[in-house]
Amino acid sequence: MLTAQQRAIVKSTVPLLESGGEALTTHFYQILLTEHPEVRPFFNQAHQANGDQPRALANGVLMYARHIDKLEQLGGLVAQIINKHVSLQIEPAHYPIVGACLLRAIREVLGAEIATGEVLAAWGAAYGQLADILIGAEEKIYAETAAAPGGWRGARRFIVARKVAESAEITSFYLQPEDGAALAAFQPGQYLGLKLVINGEEIRRNYSLSAAPNGRDYRISVKREPGGVASCYLHDELQEGGGLDVFPPAGEFVLADGDRPVVLISGGVGITPTLAMLDAALERQRPVHFIHFARNKSVHAFRDALATRQARHAQLRHFYVYDEHAGEADAPHATGLVDSGQLAQWLPASRDVDAYFLGPKPFMRRVRQQLRELGVPESQTRYEFFGPASALD
Repeated sequence: MLTAQQRAIVKSTVPLLESGGEALTTHFYQILLTEHPEVRPFFNQAHQANGDQPRALANGVLMYARHIDKLEQLGGLVAQIINKHVSLQIEPAHYPIVGACLLRAIREVLGAEIATGEVLAAWGAAYGQLADILIGAEEKIYAETAAAPGGWRGARRFIVARKVAESAEITSFYLQPEDGAALAAFQPGQYLGLKLVINGEEIRRNYSLSAAPNGRDYRISVKREPGGVASCYLHDELQEGGGLDVFPPAGEFVLADGDRPVVLISGGVGITPTLAMLDAALERQRPVHFIHFARNKSVHAFRDALATRQARHAQLRHFYVYDEHAGEADAPHATGLVDSGQLAQWLPASRDVDAYFLGPKPFMRRVRQQLRELGVPESQTRYEFFGPASALD
C-alpha cells in the first residue's frame, strides 16, 4: 500500500528524473537485458540502440511520478502501455524482474546519498501499485479476448496464405489460422503481435492490421527496414505456406464511433492501420479525407487500391504528396512539405472532424501543429506510435 509519505517522496524525485531520467533508464535496460535474457524477446534492439526505448521509459516514469496522487491525469498513456503489453503477451511473472532491476538502477545511478532506503522503499511501493494496475487490466483483456468468438490466449499458429508486394519497400502478408477454426474480429487501427524465431533467437514484434475484419484472414503490411531483423526475415525468408505464431489483436488507436467526417493522414508505412479505418468508415457512410505522404511513387503503397475506392465511394477524397517527383506521369497532388494552408484545402470546410495521423515522429509533430492551426479540436485528434510511445511536444 502506497502511503501519503511515499507519494510525497516519489514526487520529490521529479527534478532528478527531468534532468537524468534517460541515464537512469538506459542503465536499467543494461541490467535487465544483460542479466535476464528471458525478457529480451519483448524488446526491439534497434529502439535500444537509437535511444527511443530509454527515452520513452524515462518519459513514462516521469509522468507517473508527477501524477502519482492523481493517476487519472496520465490520460491515454496507461492504455497504450497495457495494449503494447497485451500484444506481446507480457505476464505477471515478468513484473518482479523489471521492478528489481528498476530499483537497482535507481540506487546505482543516483547513489546512496540520494537513493536512501526510504526513497527505495517509496519507489518499490509505487512500482508495486503500478504493476498491480497493469496486471489487473491486462488479465481482463486476456480473459475477454480468449472468451470472444474466434478468440484465443497466447500464441496461435498461422499460415501465410498470400504474400503480396505493395511497393518497393512494403509487402503484405495474408495470415490464416492453421487450425481452420474461427477468427476473432478486431477494431480498425489495432495491431497483431508476432512471435518469431530467427537464427535460434526468439523475438516479438507488433504489426498493424492493414485490412478490415473479414472473418477469413488477417493482413499485415510490413516495411523492410535496413538491417531490421524481423522485417528482413518476413520479406526474405517467410514464404507462402510458411507458419508463424500470432498473438491476438490489441491496441487503443481505433476508429471511434460517430458520424463526423473522418480525416486520415499518414506518412510512409503509417498508412497501414489507416486502411482498415478507411474501409470501416466507408462502410458506415462517413465522409473520409485520406491524405498520404511518401518519398516517391516507387514506395507509395496501396495507391491503386485507394484510387479504386475513390471511384466507388463519392464520400471519399484522396490526396497524396511526394518528397521527390521527377516529372513523370501520375504526378502527386503536391510535393515537399505541405503547410497548413495546403492542408486546409484538403480538409472539410468544417473542422468538426475526427482526425487520425501517424508516421515518423517529425512528420507527426508537423501534422499535429497544422491541425491545431486549422482549428481541429484537440480532443478529436488521435495518433499512434510505431515503436515506443514518446511525447510529440
